[in-house]
Amino acid sequence: MSPPSPHSPSDGSGGSGENDDAEATDGDNGDGGVGAVLTLPEELREAFKEPFGPVFTDAGALLDASEEPGPIVAVGDVVTYHLLEAGRRPDVAVLDGYTERTPVAAEIEAGADTGAYDIYLGVENPAATLTAGILDALAAALAGARGNGDGEKAEHAVIDVEGEEDLVTVPAIAAAPEGASVVYGQPGEGMVRVPVEDSTRERARELLERMDGDHERAWELLGIVGD
Repeated sequence: MSPPSPHSPSDGSGGSGENDDAEATDGDNGDGGVGAVLTLPEELREAFKEPFGPVFTDAGALLDASEEPGPIVAVGDVVTYHLLEAGRRPDVAVLDGYTERTPVAAEIEAGADTGAYDIYLGVENPAATLTAGILDALAAALAGARGNGDGEKAEHAVIDVEGEEDLVTVPAIAAAPEGASVVYGQPGEGMVRVPVEDSTRERARELLERMDGDHERAWELLGIVGD
């Protein structure tokens, strides 16, 4: 079965073919994965807007400046589109069909080409939240991007979000392996490339700790071992 069309809820029925289609519900506690594990308080919103790294307006220049040998995680439809146009398919792409709360252009949505990914994960994630479903999907996608370290081919994954994906950047930085990079859009400026290393991972985890909710459950879903 081909993956569902971009940004339409999956029926969760799975299927055959080259793509693994799934609803990310393993960590849902019976609520379909839509229950908020972490929520963003109003007073923390400005901290989440500060760029994590250098800002680029050209995807080719961003890729040329990347020294990290690991997978690339792209958060956002426009960022993913520009990376694909530059010849680099993200190892993990997180899409919601919107840019700055406006539906993306048809060219960008079509260019996402979700059927070209090895793993398709459809999840719900309301604004200003990180649900069990999105954290579980992110962990699964990162695991696929790593391979198993025993000769198994790494797989490209797309997470198709019904709702908003903006906050996914932070847990992606917190959970991605050393040497990965996370790319996301900075509104009105361009694309931010974040090398995943001790300093950026620590900053991301500190921001997650400042969100409201069940932090132990978030770490568990992301596969992060507590200090």
